[in-house]
Formats: sequence, C-alpha cells, structure tokens
Amino acid sequence: MSLVEQDITEIMKSLPHRYPFLLVDRVLECDVEQQSIVAIKNVTINEPFFQGHFPGMPIMPGVLQLEAMAQVGGLLMNQVAGTDGQIPFFMGIDKAKFRKPVTPGDQLRIEVKILKLRSRSVKMEGKIFVDGKVASQAELMCMMTDQKAEV
Repeated sequence: MSLVEQDITEIMKSLPHRYPFLLVDRVLECDVEQQSIVAIKNVTINEPFFQGHFPGMPIMPGVLQLEAMAQVGGLLMNQVAGTDGQIPFFMGIDKAKFRKPVTPGDQLRIEVKILKLRSRSVKMEGKIFVDGKVASQAELMCMMTDQKAEV
C-alpha cells in the first residue's frame, strides 16, 4: 500500500507539533512495504529561528533539521506500525552529519527509511536533500507513546 500526497491538514492530524515547531509541509510519498517516506519542508526567511541564527547570515539550525527528520519518521511510523496520532519520543541520535548550510529559500526533501522496527520503537535513517545534494543525515531512534496528538 502506498500513500501519496499528504497535505498539512492530514499531517496535523498525525503529529502533535504546531507552528512554529511543525517542520513538515507535505508528504510526497509513503511506501509502507519499503518502509520509506519522502516529505517536503519549505524554508522561508519568516522562520522565527532566523532572527537569532544568525543575524546577517541566516542558517537553519542542525538540531531543527534533525527534528524535521524525526517528525517525518513519526509520520512513517504512523503508517507502517498503525500508531496513528501517537507521539514519537526521541531515544537517540547517531551518525549525525551536516554537509551544507540550509538557508531561506531552500526546499528540503526529507527522506526517511526504517532500519529496524520493534513493537513500540524504531531505528530510522534520515537524509535531507537541497537541490539534489545531501544537506544533513542521521540515524534516529524513537519510541511511540500512548499519548495522542490533539487535532
């Protein structure tokens, strides 16, 4: 089963995050059999973190890039493991690398795939591409909780 095109309204039904911390704009594709997902985040100068990171040289913080990967991973978990609406909590981050700065005007293509899936936890590999080049990547470990996202 493959899910294509999930808009922001559907994303907000699955994730608890809201502005300014919701870092996913659209899901382009989700392949449940391959346990992979592709999503988009459009980066604009209006992002609140650009006010201080850094004045005169706006760069998206790496930790927010990791958060975007985790949010996309949570959407994938909802589809693969049927945990729709449950909140994923970080358990760990390994092999994080930041290869190029992310700046206003960039469109992030966020690709996440599951490496290992257990009943309530998952290990995923995430990559963020800008203009076809890897901007950042990491392995993320998350655990699904019984808490539900509010709509």
